[in-house]
Amino acid sequence: MQKLIITAALTGAEVTKEIQPNLPVTPDEIAEAAYECWKAGASIVHVHARDAEGNPTQSGDVYKEIIDKVSAKCDIIVQPSTGGATWHTPEQRLQPVELAPEMATLSCGTCNFGDEVFMNTQENIEIFAKRMQEMGVKPEIEVFERGMIDTAKGLVKKGLISAPLHFDFVLGVPGACPGNPEDLMYMVHQIPSDATWTVAGVGRFETPLAAMAIIMGGHVRVGFEDNVYYSKGVKADSNAQLVARVVRLAAELGREVATPAEARRILGIAK
Repeated sequence: MQKLIITAALTGAEVTKEIQPNLPVTPDEIAEAAYECWKAGASIVHVHARDAEGNPTQSGDVYKEIIDKVSAKCDIIVQPSTGGATWHTPEQRLQPVELAPEMATLSCGTCNFGDEVFMNTQENIEIFAKRMQEMGVKPEIEVFERGMIDTAKGLVKKGLISAPLHFDFVLGVPGACPGNPEDLMYMVHQIPSDATWTVAGVGRFETPLAAMAIIMGGHVRVGFEDNVYYSKGVKADSNAQLVARVVRLAAELGREVATPAEARRILGIAK
C-alpha cells in the first residue's frame, strides 16, 4: 500500500475568524499554518488566498506571496485553489495557474453549494485543464458529484489532462454528495484503476472518512476549509491539530505517512 498523503486545507473561501478564531488569513498566517502542518505530517497544503480585508481573492500576486513564504519555510507541496469563491469569474479563478504551481485543483462540474451554486461549465473546465497542461501543473480533480468523474475521464480522451489522474472526493457539502461510507465506496469504484485519490469529508464526515481512506489505500484531506471542529462542539486549535490526528490514526492502522518528496513520487510530480 502507498504511503499516506495528508493534505491540509488551511482556510477555504467561506470560513471567517468569527467562525474559527484560529483561521489563517494573511500570507504570513497561512505560511506559518502550512509550516505547522508540514511539521505535523502533511505533504500538501491546499490554499485559498484572502485580501487585506480578509475576503476571498484569486489574485496571482497574493498567491505568489503565499507560495514564496511557504516555500521559504519548508518543502511542502502548495496547491492553490482554482475554485475560489462561488462569485469569482472563471478568469479570476484561473490566475494562480499562471504561477505554474506544482499542483492546482480542477473542479469537474457544477453543483449546489449550500445556498449557492458552484458553476463549472464544460467550456471552462476544458479551458482550465488546457492551461494547467500548458503550465505543467498537476491537476487534482475535485469531485462533488458522481458525474464529475466521467467528465475527468472525458478530458483524458480529449488530451487535455494526462493519466494517471488524482481525484479528491469532497463529500458532505450541503446540496452535493453526502459523506456516508457507501458514498465514498461508490466513488472509489468508479475511477480508473491507475488513479490515486484523496477524500475530504466536510464537517462531521471528516474523521470517519479519513479513517476509511487510510484503510482503503486512499489519501486524506483535513483542515479548517472543511471542518473547524476537533470534536462535537469543540473548535480545533489549529489545522496542524487536525493533521496530527490523522497521523495518529494512520500509525494505529499500520499506514506510513508520506513526506512531500514521497508524495511527489506517488503523484508523478517532478521537482
